[in-house]
Amino acid sequence: MAWDEWEQLKSQTAERQSTHMQLNQVEPGMGGGTTPDPASYGDLRVAQADLAKIGDHAFKLYDRLWKEGRGALSGSEKAAADLTGQGFALGSALQHVSTRWDEQLKSLRDACAHIANHMQVTKKLHSDDEHYIRRQMSSIDALDAGFDEQVGKPGKDNPIYGPPKKKDD
Repeated sequence: MAWDEWEQLKSQTAERQSTHMQLNQVEPGMGGGTTPDPASYGDLRVAQADLAKIGDHAFKLYDRLWKEGRGALSGSEKAAADLTGQGFALGSALQHVSTRWDEQLKSLRDACAHIANHMQVTKKLHSDDEHYIRRQMSSIDALDAGFDEQVGKPGKDNPIYGPPKKKDD
């Protein structure tokens, strides 16, 4: 590889890297000092009422899909059978569409049921996660605080080890 080629590759790499976002430091006021309680920030908060509302909407959608989503199904199947009986190729195509509609409707209803059921246990799971994270963060804070403790004044010998020994000893 020639030197000119090497320099060109380096400059291309530098150009590519300059277009990417890179974080080299914490925003002023965000780091250092005492660590705030993890519960005072973050977006993992959720109230039981919010989860209940989501579950309720999912359950109502599940019911509406059953009542309103199947309305045209019997008519489409009857029309498909009638068209097929008369020898029209459109009948089998309409039957295919009707079958696919029913399959997709069942899939969507299953998803709604899954959401409704899932909301019943989500609050407990997130609460357990929050407690676990808080325990982990507080143990890190305790360890961190141990490194910040200072037994004696800076530049002086630590009195825990007793008086300094003479060089003759």
